[in-house]
Amino acid sequence: MVNEIKKTEDKVFRTLGDIKQSVADFMDMFADMRGNITNEMLKRGDEIKRKEESFKTSFEETRKNLTSDIEAEKKKLFQLEGKLEQPPIAFYAHHLKDMLLDTMDEILIFEKTFTNEGTGYDTSTGLFTAPVGGLYQFHVHTCTVYNKYAHLGLVLENKFIAANSNEGDGAHGCSSFGAIIRVRSGEKVWVEVTAYHSNYQLYQDSHRMNTFSGVLVNF
Repeated sequence: MVNEIKKTEDKVFRTLGDIKQSVADFMDMFADMRGNITNEMLKRGDEIKRKEESFKTSFEETRKNLTSDIEAEKKKLFQLEGKLEQPPIAFYAHHLKDMLLDTMDEILIFEKTFTNEGTGYDTSTGLFTAPVGGLYQFHVHTCTVYNKYAHLGLVLENKFIAANSNEGDGAHGCSSFGAIIRVRSGEKVWVEVTAYHSNYQLYQDSHRMNTFSGVLVNF
C-alpha cells in the first residue's frame, strides 16, 4: 500500500510538473503574443499618426489654395461690379467752330454734341479726355469745299494714330477715317491739322456734316 501511495504521489507530482510547465509555456506564449500585439499596435499607431499628419498637411494646403482662389474670385467680382457700375462712355460732336485749315497743328473744335455720355468731350477745346481706361473706337468724318483740300490726323497724346487726306476736286467731297485703340484714364484724343495752306478748308451745310465721335467698347 505504501508503494501504491508513493506511485500515486509520484504520478501527481509529475502531473503537477506537466501542468506547471504547460502554464509556463502558455505564459511565455502569451507574453510573446502580447509583445507582438503591442508592437503591431505601435506600428499601426505610428502609421495612423503619419496619415493624420499627411491629411492635416494636405487639408491645410487645400484650405490655403481654396482661400486664395476665393479671394481672387472675389477681387474679380468686385472689379466686375465696379465696371458694371461705370456709366456708358460715348460722344458724338459736330459743327466746326472754324473751317479754315491755315494753321499747322490746329485742333478742330466741334462745338456741338448730340451725345456726350460721361462728359468726356469738351466743346470749348475739341479735346476728348477718357473718363476711364479701356478700348475705344474713334471716327472722324469731314467735308471739303470743291477745289479745296484737307489734311487731318487723329491724335492720342501728341501721337498720330490715324490720318486722312481729302480733296474736293470739282465738287464738295467728304471722307472718313478712324481707329480702335486702348486709351488710359485721363489721356486726351483730338483731331488736328497735319498740313496747312490758304487753300485748305472744310465745308458744312444742311447736307454735309463734319463730325468727331468715340465710344468705349471694352474695359
